[in-house]
Amino acid sequence: MAALRSAFAALTAFVTVVLGLMVLGLVVPRPAAVSFPPPGGSAGRHAIYLAANPIHTDILLPATPEVLERFAFLARDGLDLGHPALGTIAVGWGGRAFYTQTPTWGDLTANAVWRSATIDRSVLHVALGGRVEGDRPGLVRLDLGDAAFAALLEAVADSFEPGPDGTPQPIPDAAYGAFDHFYEARGPFNLLLGCNTWTAAALRAAGVRTGLWTPLPPLLLWSLTLHEPTAAP
Repeated sequence: MAALRSAFAALTAFVTVVLGLMVLGLVVPRPAAVSFPPPGGSAGRHAIYLAANPIHTDILLPATPEVLERFAFLARDGLDLGHPALGTIAVGWGGRAFYTQTPTWGDLTANAVWRSATIDRSVLHVALGGRVEGDRPGLVRLDLGDAAFAALLEAVADSFEPGPDGTPQPIPDAAYGAFDHFYEARGPFNLLLGCNTWTAAALRAAGVRTGLWTPLPPLLLWSLTLHEPTAAP
């Protein structure tokens, strides 16, 4: 019984510490990597969106000629960049096992959970989407000027692990459907430094302020509400 009480006390202390770190990570701002002129006027204006579900965030980039040029390798890999309904390109980073093997919660496996809880190789998921029209639940809009938007694209591009030809490497037979692909990515994945901390780092490269540590989507979105006045649901 004493051993059980000790184990419960240790677990309670651990959970308390983690929750405390999450609160600090939310309310303590992490400065952006660099500051840029505010969007509008001569600085230009580019609307990007964050798409959030309970555990993951994607960055939705507008399918402008500049972005399509950056992502021209998608056409090489069979995605239709000329589709008339194309409006956005969604990019997300995550653990290889969980991300590629779990298109729905019904596909969740013990191996994917274990790999995510320890250390896994990382991948990038790129998906074509339609135009964003009006307010949609789960989306947060950020307006970036020309220089900030270019910095964001550079940060995303730097996350791909290039192949021998210097371009992103698609992972064979890894896709949810006809409009997406998975690619090799740089850096290891774990729960403490996962998909949402990657999203936050990419935003900070574009001059956006976030919380100090935002491992969950609500923490990232709340930190933008606290620290980034340009964020709009």
